[in-house]
Amino acid sequence: MPEDGNPRRVSVVLPIILITVGALFLVRNWRPAFDPWSVLLDYWPLILIFVGLGMVYDNFQKRRNPNAPPGISVGSTVGVLAFVVVLVLLIWHGHGYARGRGFTSQESHTSQTVDLQGAKSARATLEMGAGQLNISSDSAHSVDADFRFSGNYEEPRVDYHVSDGVGQITISQESHTVHFGNSRNEWNLRFNKSLPLELRVEMGAGQGNLDFRDVPLTRLDLHLGAGQVDVDLTGERKADLTADIEGGVGQANIRLPKKIGVIAQASGGIGSIRTYGFKEEDGSYKNEAYGKSPTTIHLKVSGGIGEIVLNQEP
Repeated sequence: MPEDGNPRRVSVVLPIILITVGALFLVRNWRPAFDPWSVLLDYWPLILIFVGLGMVYDNFQKRRNPNAPPGISVGSTVGVLAFVVVLVLLIWHGHGYARGRGFTSQESHTSQTVDLQGAKSARATLEMGAGQLNISSDSAHSVDADFRFSGNYEEPRVDYHVSDGVGQITISQESHTVHFGNSRNEWNLRFNKSLPLELRVEMGAGQGNLDFRDVPLTRLDLHLGAGQVDVDLTGERKADLTADIEGGVGQANIRLPKKIGVIAQASGGIGSIRTYGFKEEDGSYKNEAYGKSPTTIHLKVSGGIGEIVLNQEP
């Protein structure tokens, strides 16, 4: 009860949102072919519209009946429930649309190797609408790319050229508007373990498993619309690393080194921030090695709805 003694209205908007997102992740884990993220990414503004209209209704009712007893905010609750219903209908309709259009689940497999061509460092841009992105090291080339995708997606395009000793890598993909049913889009990329790399990832929806333990990464810009991303930044670092990770809806798990200094700024809209092995100081999270190691990881993580986890290696 607030200090003025007047009980407040109870809002169940956040619990319903968290339950819905959690249910989508659970179904995704049970059925990997289930792909709701493209719909969620396209139509998430509807939740702002529905809940906003509900809040207008609640305020109108409060002004109309100022002495009414407190209770659940009916307008906001109906608004978020309407969003959930529309989301389910869109996903269901998308499955039927995909079947009606004759989209096939037949998978294609292609691979491509990009040679160094005299490059001393690399800048890479990945543009992926939806799917699963796996990144690791141990390539003897600039990048080894392996793609597996269903008929809903076009074959990814790899562009590469070297300018002033810097290898410019761009991997992009055209795709149909709808990605439902038994669709698959998986990118497996292996980068050179001795070539300094600046990487930018634009990913609409899906899952990212990004292992940079042996990648000499100097810059990372990761933008994920909806889904989960696991980023491993442990391992030796010969140069400072600046990483900016931004997610809309979902979870970001960041694994960080113990012997290399880390300073992190983490902010979440609706969700939680958990840290292990870090202390909060002046609005930032720092490990014991910060200010003591020759190199430093500067990390910024921001999320909309979901969870951010910063986990230091043992």
